[in-house]
Amino acid sequence: MLRTHTCGQLTEADIKKEVIICGWVQARRDHGKIIFIDLRDRYGITQVVFFPKPNPAVYEQAKKLGSEFVLKIRGTVGMRPKGTENPKIPTGLVEVFALEVEILNTSMELAFSIEDDIEAGEETRLLHRYLDLRRPKMLKRISLRHKFNQALRSYLNKQDFLEIETPFLTKSTPEGSRDYLVPSRLNPNKFYALPQSPQLFKQILMVSGMDRYYQIARCFRDEDLRKDRQPEFTQLDMEMSFVEEEDVMTLAENLIAAAFKEVLGIEIATPFLRIPYKEAMAKHGSDKPDVGQGDYRFLWVVDFPLFEYNNDEKRWQACHHPFTSPKLEDIPLLDSDIGATRARAYDLVLNGQEIAGGSIRIHSPQLQAKIFKTLGISDEDAEKKFGFLLRAFKYGAPPHGGIAFGLDRLCAIVTGAESIRDVIAFPKTQKGICPLSDAPSSVEDAQLKEVYIKMIEEEKK
Repeated sequence: MLRTHTCGQLTEADIKKEVIICGWVQARRDHGKIIFIDLRDRYGITQVVFFPKPNPAVYEQAKKLGSEFVLKIRGTVGMRPKGTENPKIPTGLVEVFALEVEILNTSMELAFSIEDDIEAGEETRLLHRYLDLRRPKMLKRISLRHKFNQALRSYLNKQDFLEIETPFLTKSTPEGSRDYLVPSRLNPNKFYALPQSPQLFKQILMVSGMDRYYQIARCFRDEDLRKDRQPEFTQLDMEMSFVEEEDVMTLAENLIAAAFKEVLGIEIATPFLRIPYKEAMAKHGSDKPDVGQGDYRFLWVVDFPLFEYNNDEKRWQACHHPFTSPKLEDIPLLDSDIGATRARAYDLVLNGQEIAGGSIRIHSPQLQAKIFKTLGISDEDAEKKFGFLLRAFKYGAPPHGGIAFGLDRLCAIVTGAESIRDVIAFPKTQKGICPLSDAPSSVEDAQLKEVYIKMIEEEKK
């Protein structure tokens, strides 16, 4: 290790110790016969002092240090003079008297200062994301997200869940948003799709007898973007066998309560309020109502309609997805009053924003075929799009259900971020562009030829 301590570690217990710390120059103050710098790393800030004696070379070097230079400093720990302490930071009672300084790297003039309150626009911040992420507010958000992930994993592991990865390169099943397509070089004129969610695979895992599955999963949807949407996003995906709605919802509540207590030290009261869809729309005009009192107002919206009518396409479509089970008592309505059929679905709302959604799935091949027929999906199309799932159902599929949490949105609410982009390390703009890496970008004709793709010029408007 290049260092013996971090910049947030030194206290009175380290007085008179010789230490080595590394980090970035947050600020430099030249008081004539004494120079101070604040050295910063992920863990905090340590004040370093440079005197002309006994080492004038080190003092002269300190005069040349610029903002965000990367340094390695060897020195001894001492008490700050009385009246100069900084009680706002853990290292505020001590300082390091520099004996030796090594410039590990220099820095260009900054596009914006490494502070929380800056006037730089989002485009500039995303272009220089490596600087933006150094700001205390951004570091705190990314760190909190990590802690939430660990708390969620810890709870689910104790509940006998298995963390299982599912493919990124999979089959296109366009039933929701547009798929991102990936051409296959080894299979000319055929394409993979990036998953909109692990939905089909997690259901197959239940058929496989995995019983309890979870994954912090990357998902991809080619859709119009807003402040709470990204082309690639992260969800906590879960599925359980031999369960009903109450089982999944109770586990989700306990999971949230455990994570909030561990990460934020906040007690979340359970069970959460439950509101039927019709009541939510009638009283609040929204299926994501913000009700109650208290930065955390959780509630469930239940009893959603199974179908909604698409006036443009003159057909019924699934409100959630075509694998959501109807309420058992409503199955006869499929033949008499389709619009009145209710789903075994449930959405979790926090402060007026949906943070999770799930349902009990269809596990009967016969019922699934009936739902497809209602949606106008022919047997041929069903086989083409979902054949691998339907075949699995014929080999003893257990009753199962699950839920998926939008981790980006949840972390944005908890940290008070205005957009989910502020809790994602490398997000994209509302046009789906990454200013940092300049993606998407054009590629060489030779690369296109390898995957049997030819560019055509867009017609001039």
